[in-house]
Amino acid sequence: MKTHALRVASAVTALLLGTGAAHAAGYKEAIQMFKNANQSAPFFDNSYGYAIFPTVGEGSFIVGGAHGDGRVYEHGVMVGKTAVTQLSVGWQAGGEAYSQIIFFKDKRALDAFESGNFQFGAGVSVVVITAGASASADTTGVQSSASGGQNNAAVTGSYNNGMAVFTIVKGGLQGGVSVEGEKFSYHAKS
Repeated sequence: MKTHALRVASAVTALLLGTGAAHAAGYKEAIQMFKNANQSAPFFDNSYGYAIFPTVGEGSFIVGGAHGDGRVYEHGVMVGKTAVTQLSVGWQAGGEAYSQIIFFKDKRALDAFESGNFQFGAGVSVVVITAGASASADTTGVQSSASGGQNNAAVTGSYNNGMAVFTIVKGGLQGGVSVEGEKFSYHAKS
């Protein structure tokens, strides 16, 4: 079942984005998008570090999966590579691609992420930045507001257990972004 979900996510990513989406230019572009968004921009000055995923592809048909490759930065310097995977089961259909950034408030939060087996649990919220509206969802409810675009949206994020998560939807139709159950691998830069 895990293999099927990852195949679905990979196929959706390829269909939505074509090939070669996560090269160096993709990282720079994704970082710039988050620096331009009002919700995430202040975190670049106030965080210990961040992990950036230029493209996370998510796809589902009954069984769902998501995957994306990323880089980890400490004080603006790349210190390693990371990958995210997510599996889900239940009635679902669709696919989408999005960029994701995780800010680390302090060294403790970054160390937890770099442990190599980090996973988001229940209660983690994500701020979704879109071209026409923005929303945040967690286990306590959903909040949304309209905005003029991804460069001036009006929802703010906050740290939860030392981490703050933001996404920018790039395309597709899935019905929402959830980080619960996302698992991360980490490999230090050699």
